Amino acid sequence: MPRLFDAYVIVRWSAASKAAAGADSVLLGLVRRDVRFRNAYSVQTAPTRAEGEKKLAAILEDLARRNEKVLLGLDFPLGLPRGLAAGLKLAGEPWQAVWTQLDRMVKDKPDNTNNRFGVGAEINRRLTGGPFPFWGCPPRDALTTLQPKRTREHGEGDLPEFRFTETQVKGAPSVWKLYYNGSIGGHAILGAPMVRRLKLAHGDRMKVWPFETGWGPPDLEGVQVVAAEVFTLGAEAKPAAGESKDQTEIRAYAEQIAKLDDAGKLAAQFAVPKGLSAADADIARTEEGWILGA
Repeated sequence: MPRLFDAYVIVRWSAASKAAAGADSVLLGLVRRDVRFRNAYSVQTAPTRAEGEKKLAAILEDLARRNEKVLLGLDFPLGLPRGLAAGLKLAGEPWQAVWTQLDRMVKDKPDNTNNRFGVGAEINRRLTGGPFPFWGCPPRDALTTLQPKRTREHGEGDLPEFRFTETQVKGAPSVWKLYYNGSIGGHAILGAPMVRRLKLAHGDRMKVWPFETGWGPPDLEGVQVVAAEVFTLGAEAKPAAGESKDQTEIRAYAEQIAKLDDAGKLAAQFAVPKGLSAADADIARTEEGWILGA
């Protein structure tokens, strides 16, 4: 089976509140074929999300000029748990409505100053009137609708703690956690507006899996970029000289994806997940999203 893509861009986003190096910086890993048609890896880092977004746009523009098809892997949730759009009384396709709502609410300055805790608190107010389901923040940012610690467990009638896809991936955190080690909620809140801007800039040349492509190998006719949620934590490789743990994981994942495509095995990763009911698969496709390969 021929390869689906010519290049693979893997993004580890950041929710840092100030310009950062190391683990809190934005990482952009790229695998593409060199002049000898061998996979070659390169990485760029950015201390702020604004700079990372510019660098990512430049990478995609360069690949477009070369007429290369790109898999854009984003290491943060592209959808939130089922029921959020309805709970916020948002109209339209749930995933798109949530992205648009987050884009309206998020204030993310060039120096990384952002209001992700305020966004979480406001969503909590609209959903429950209290500090649930989002939780986690520095004590100075605590509000009546957002607390540093989780105030209660998820119960009957609540939005679920995990998306369907997160129950299939060992170690996948809940999107409702906004702070402390292992949190991913801030990345989702700050990442969705960035991906939405990319979508608006690329138009129909960019599709988001599975929301826009449906299940199965994406149709790449007229499409240059397919964006998909990925989970790079735990991808293993021998660290290169000077590489951080995060950089090694990004490189390992990017190289693994490229090798799968070389072997004709990447297409199967886009299929409807085994064991998922038709109703749940439809929820994942229209609202929650899915982690590639989960």
